Amino acid sequence: MSTVRAIAKQTGVSIATVSRVLNNHPSVSDEVRHKVMAAANKSRYVSSIGKRETSNVAYVYTGDASLGSPFDTALLEGVFDAMGESNFNLMIVELRRTRRNGETYSQMFQRLGVRGAVVRTTSGSRSICQAIVEQGFPAVVVGDRFEDPSISCVYSGSRVASYEAVEHLITLGHQRIALGINIVEDADHAERAAGYRQAMTDHGLELDDKLIMRVPANRSGGSQLVRRIVTAVDRPTAMYITDPMAAVGAMNEAQKMGLRVPEDLSVIGFDDTELRYTSLPTMTAVCQDATALGREAYRVLIREMKDSSPPVSNSPSAWLEVHESTGPVNGRQ
Repeated sequence: MSTVRAIAKQTGVSIATVSRVLNNHPSVSDEVRHKVMAAANKSRYVSSIGKRETSNVAYVYTGDASLGSPFDTALLEGVFDAMGESNFNLMIVELRRTRRNGETYSQMFQRLGVRGAVVRTTSGSRSICQAIVEQGFPAVVVGDRFEDPSISCVYSGSRVASYEAVEHLITLGHQRIALGINIVEDADHAERAAGYRQAMTDHGLELDDKLIMRVPANRSGGSQLVRRIVTAVDRPTAMYITDPMAAVGAMNEAQKMGLRVPEDLSVIGFDDTELRYTSLPTMTAVCQDATALGREAYRVLIREMKDSSPPVSNSPSAWLEVHESTGPVNGRQ
């Protein structure tokens, strides 16, 4: 394990300078700060609290936290499960609230006693993932993918299964098919939307922008979605909803409004766990095992903490399960 003295010797600066860098003292040039932090990260330096070495890994949000989502709940369950294989503790960090002015991400992690990070991101904060990796800090992004080979990623590809989901509706005779997508942009939902668009195009169906609706990723968002389509002049006969809770909310709202599922409205949702079995009727869904993703993300992180080169992860793809919430179009078209 590296020490402040070893970092000072390696970088050619004083022990006091290394200490100032690690503690984000302003009287250090950017050049020296970068050199010291690069050496600290490369050597896997770990700060200490008193005489006790810290041993934390962090579950990091680069944007707003979404701990209440089924996806994050399942991911954390997987991370905790895999943590039984090591001696680390887990810390949940929201970067925008935790990072101090002028502090690099590496300095923030060092201050918190964090040795590695499992990172959750959105389309608007992907550059943060890039910055963390460029600073040499051990990190793995979960639920997103990057072309940059230096960034470790664990994700479940859902474009093919989303294509199959929409194609399933088309084979049942549906042509007016709505897409309900998260109002917050991220790679997962963008991939599902791409599968929807490709299936519609390949089958010669019109891509009507009015049928692509962004709603919050919760039950209320699903309720909003149904209320919007019910008032449409030429309302859709089927929906693909890319979020689990929004899908459940939509099915509940449809039945409250007197729409039979699937006789009046076919619904395909997305499921990170086994939520599809709790709905009536049982929900046809594009599925992924988010708990397995969490386990894999933690294992990849541990390997990366031991070896500075990013490991390759073979993440499982999503799949389509057909249940009771989809059926033939009822002849209104």
